[in-house]
Amino acid sequence: MSSELFDDASEPVRGERRWPMVAAVAAAIVLALLRPAEIRIAPPWVLPVIEFLLLIALIIKDPGRIDRQSTLLRGLSIGVVGVLVLDALSATIKLVLILIHGGALTNSAGELLRAGGIVWLSNVIAFTLLYWVFDAGGPAARAHGMPRNLDLAFPQQLNPEIAASGWRPRFIDYQYLGLTSSTAFSPTDVLPLAPWAKTAMGMQALISLAVLGLVVARAVNVFT
Repeated sequence: MSSELFDDASEPVRGERRWPMVAAVAAAIVLALLRPAEIRIAPPWVLPVIEFLLLIALIIKDPGRIDRQSTLLRGLSIGVVGVLVLDALSATIKLVLILIHGGALTNSAGELLRAGGIVWLSNVIAFTLLYWVFDAGGPAARAHGMPRNLDLAFPQQLNPEIAASGWRPRFIDYQYLGLTSSTAFSPTDVLPLAPWAKTAMGMQALISLAVLGLVVARAVNVFT
């Protein structure tokens, strides 16, 4: 990735606030605790505790605006996201297998829809954080300037005249990307340019399609 920047990084750095990311991780932890036992890969407390401890360590090391670049902080951020993605993907696989082969969960349309909703939302949050952490080197790197070789191309970067000078994507932009990728099953206003971004968005679309399609179809079958 080129170190050349789109915008002027000589202005005072104003990194993102951490609370949106903390709120997203907290929501993912709550969803993991609400998940039915049939689609867990470990006791209900194991992964939430790991996620919580990594999050606390990250907050302690960098409690304010996200503008400090260090290997430790980068590692903690990737660790949090890695556990969330692993948790969401494992729950998705277990749910799909239950839907295909049958199980107690498929006997109740209400429980099935609840489980499907939890898994779907967990994936939205996990991929939102994945895009946020890996795009352009992460939030701390973005605070110091955007690279010319973009991973994800936002409309404000493709058409600078519609954005303020020095515009950078914030957490809400990645949250919108995560949501639309799971509902439209394809890119909407943000284009994936890097191979990892294309792979992630493709995986997210397939996961969402599988979860929504199989869950709704099975729930309708139970109702009828």
